[in-house]
Amino acid sequence: MLLYSSDLILYLGTIIDYLLNMKSRLVLLLVITIGMGSTLQAQLDNYKYIIVPKKFNAFKTENRHQTSTTVKFLFSQKGFSVVYDDNLPEDLANNRCLGLKAELEDASNMFSTKTTIVLEDCQGEVVYRSAEGRSKNKEYRAAYREALGKAFAPIKAMVYNYTPKEEPKEEKKETPVTVSFKNDIKTVGEKPAKSTTRVVEQVATQEEQSFKSMEPVASNMKKVEKAVAPAKNLLYAQPTENGYQLVDNTPKVVLKLIKTSVDNIFLVDDDTRSGMVFKKGDKWLLEYSDSSGKKQEELNIKF
Repeated sequence: MLLYSSDLILYLGTIIDYLLNMKSRLVLLLVITIGMGSTLQAQLDNYKYIIVPKKFNAFKTENRHQTSTTVKFLFSQKGFSVVYDDNLPEDLANNRCLGLKAELEDASNMFSTKTTIVLEDCQGEVVYRSAEGRSKNKEYRAAYREALGKAFAPIKAMVYNYTPKEEPKEEKKETPVTVSFKNDIKTVGEKPAKSTTRVVEQVATQEEQSFKSMEPVASNMKKVEKAVAPAKNLLYAQPTENGYQLVDNTPKVVLKLIKTSVDNIFLVDDDTRSGMVFKKGDKWLLEYSDSSGKKQEELNIKF
């Protein structure tokens, strides 16, 4: 009986030691995670833009499985200024070092989807590489959305605040002071040279005063009224398994929308164009890109 009690005490001690070690490991993991988050924030805060290719190197076609629109959506939701690689703003076009280019590393196989998000600077150096996001969903678009969401998790947890890089200050060179005593001694009685400076006498008589009218001039600019979507363009939202389909009064399916994790934001399920539908104020807007560039349309949707 004494031997049994000793073994029990030893066993309980082993369990307590294991739990204490596990607690230490969790604390250490938490510290490492916080440290990585602050380091990641410091890495990305100096960049104003995220540049998303319409065709990632890992794929043969543009926006394959909606990867380009999904990556743009994830970074936009986090507060980054995200642009496509064929539509750069003027300051970024003049200085590519203001932005980071997003790339995808794809290691998918027939059993699972595996993808990694990589951010490169203007020199082609890797600034950030995410952990590999995985999904076993059999439907490609849903699988890549899930895998990209998992790979994006560390960036989603950080607080992004764009802070321009400080340019190195140039050292001001002190100009040497030269003292000259030339012509310092003058002859007594020498007359000072006549000044060549002209003096203009201001005339303020009643006859010569002039006045400039400061009355505001009426503008010839006309206010352009925003076009209101006519009732005949009304689209009806019909619930589907993963979102909605928009039909007109024919009825004909005009658009298919896929739900996201954010309210009032949907991805467009369309092979001919990529984009998203979102609510701004009391209006629904469709934003998409095609061969002619980025476009935005107002939709009249009834849910």
